[in-house]
Amino acid sequence: MKFKEVSITSDGLNVEFSNGIKDCFPFLWLRDHCKDDVNWDERSSQRKLFTALIDPNIKVSNVKIIQDSDELEVKWPDMESAVLYSSKFLFQNSFGNSHVGNSLEVWDNIKISKNTIEIDYSSLNKSSGFEGLLKIIKTFGFSVINNCPKDMSSVEFIANKIGYVRNSIFGGLWSFESNSDMADSAYTQEELRPHTDGTYNHDAPGLQLLLCCDYDAQGGESIMVDGLKIAEEIQKNNKGCYNFLSEVDIPGRYYGDGVELLAKRPVFRLNKQKEIIQVSFNNYDRADFRLPNDQISNFYSSIRTFDKIANDKSMQWRKILEPGQLLIFDNWRILHGRSEFSGKRRMSGCYINKEDFESACRMYGIN
Repeated sequence: MKFKEVSITSDGLNVEFSNGIKDCFPFLWLRDHCKDDVNWDERSSQRKLFTALIDPNIKVSNVKIIQDSDELEVKWPDMESAVLYSSKFLFQNSFGNSHVGNSLEVWDNIKISKNTIEIDYSSLNKSSGFEGLLKIIKTFGFSVINNCPKDMSSVEFIANKIGYVRNSIFGGLWSFESNSDMADSAYTQEELRPHTDGTYNHDAPGLQLLLCCDYDAQGGESIMVDGLKIAEEIQKNNKGCYNFLSEVDIPGRYYGDGVELLAKRPVFRLNKQKEIIQVSFNNYDRADFRLPNDQISNFYSSIRTFDKIANDKSMQWRKILEPGQLLIFDNWRILHGRSEFSGKRRMSGCYINKEDFESACRMYGIN
């Protein structure tokens, strides 16, 4: 990316990039984002400049494009030396680059069956292999890693490649199989309908890893459903239901093991741009709560609509994991479930924070 043209106006710097994108950068914003040694600590990536002391009416004294370069040289009246701004930095902060979309692809059974979501454990030792894993998860919300060591070491290795193991009420690294003594639906052999984990956490687990260590059973298919696809279908066919599920807070609760955890949020959590940033649905852990009487019918109707789509096999990816296969998925996007089974099915796993996955993606330039 290069600069094509730049000019000073009364409002800021008008910049045109080599790809034709144009934007006007306000003087005050530019002064606050000086990346020179006086204003910016390169070692710590922290601002030195005390923003509140900038003259709110400051203007650029002079500007020029450095020939055969991707930098602008800007002279400020309150600084002795000129400051350089790269085209990459300004373009990344331009409103005009909205055409550079992210890599998310919503999917149903037909679409996901046409894409490669599996990767080999051995490839993760290479930067290109690990980047490939991040791209698959970012794009489709989940991946299957084959040929993993059938013990906790592979779970820990993958978690530490991305960030670090998240501690929770279940511990850090955990292993489980059907156990009637445990007070949680995950320990039964019964069907687990698609859901997300941690609806009772204010900051729900970001990614979940599930490794099949031992399988001598009948049934027990792992189920993945794209929560963004569910949202897409509901928004297209039932706008009222979509609005309800994105506006009404639904509480989740975990009670046991000496704790009572409680949090609440909508099924579709939106940002200020009305984009979905989290899908949160778990009927098992939904807490008791009461809505006004005129909303009760809408609530149960919306839950039925969501649950019907989530349990439609045409919306699902299903697979019986073999020993050495690890399923990793974005718990803020993907609902997971399991068909009923009989026999022995032993799993190991852990959680990772959402922010650590996002950090790993940024380090590899993955939008």
